[in-house]
Amino acid sequence: MFPPNRSVTSERSQDADAAIRQTDSDAALARLSAVKKGYLQDPFIQHLVPRARQTHAGPPLINIGTYVRSESIDRLVEQWLDLSKHDRRLCQIVSLGAGSDTRFWKISTGSRKDSLASYIEIDFPDVTTKKAMAIRKSKALGEVLGPPESIRVSHGGTTLDAPKYHLRPADLRLPPTEVLSSCLNSDILNPTLPTLLLFECVLVYMTPNASAAVIQWFVDYFECAASTQGTSGASDRPGILGGIVYEMFGLGDAFGQVMMNNLRARNVTLPGATPYHSLSTLPSRFLNHGFTSTAALTLRHIRRDYLPGSELERISSLEMLDEVEELELVLEHYAITSGIKLFGSCDDATKARWTAWGLVPVAHVHS
Repeated sequence: MFPPNRSVTSERSQDADAAIRQTDSDAALARLSAVKKGYLQDPFIQHLVPRARQTHAGPPLINIGTYVRSESIDRLVEQWLDLSKHDRRLCQIVSLGAGSDTRFWKISTGSRKDSLASYIEIDFPDVTTKKAMAIRKSKALGEVLGPPESIRVSHGGTTLDAPKYHLRPADLRLPPTEVLSSCLNSDILNPTLPTLLLFECVLVYMTPNASAAVIQWFVDYFECAASTQGTSGASDRPGILGGIVYEMFGLGDAFGQVMMNNLRARNVTLPGATPYHSLSTLPSRFLNHGFTSTAALTLRHIRRDYLPGSELERISSLEMLDEVEELELVLEHYAITSGIKLFGSCDDATKARWTAWGLVPVAHVHS
């Protein structure tokens, strides 16, 4: 993507990449803070944060936002695993721009671990190197992957493979036919299994064309397999591709401009936010690629209508929140968009079951 010569432009781009990588460190610290304060349970994040015991808890606003984000995505992932189990199929999860995410470890030590065929994480080489080193150093992380002899680190420490876990380096801004085709193959990404793509604060850092190319690569990968199935007389169980995008949007208003200016001060830009000026525009992330159904919800909406009353009471008792209006404004500028695409033919019951995948509102009385 960048010119081969070491120019001023490339140096600035590298600086921008460092700033983007720093946002993952910020997210990891925010998750650790939410864990320390009791919002979340995650015994693994401490092994991915340097000097975790010395870190200080963040403000309530950050803790609550981290909780709503994590809880929402966890529920969608758990539903995906449950749907696969209902169909007596294993499923795959591909986390793009995974950073310091610990979801693989949570699944692999939980009640749904037997529903997972493989979990693939993709990020910048610098990030995957750092994560591979942390995994190798941590007994808590390493023992979940399997016996030591089943874990292999390769490609200069940027790649790690275990029976169900695969860590791959790639710059997702480059053409997917180059980077994804080289790091993903049928040995670790089976296009006949229900597969869920996770994009947590990654597409917003890419141009719209680059992010669209990534999603389309997966669509083409599954469509090719579906057409081969149809001509080979193989099982007519449909290929299923799902996606979850978590990102900021609607940054054209006054509050959004403040967010943008704060990020620019850190040398971070959001080229992927431009097309998504309102909640109604977010489903196009998937509709433009022929997805069967999509839905988008702001974190504010999720917090108000999609969390059980008992949970709202629990988290409200953890810390005193003075900046309620600011919290509402922040949550209104972040959203979770989900989408699903079925490949090939399937019976009506199967189609209805999978297309109903998504967050479900909870009936409770607002205080």
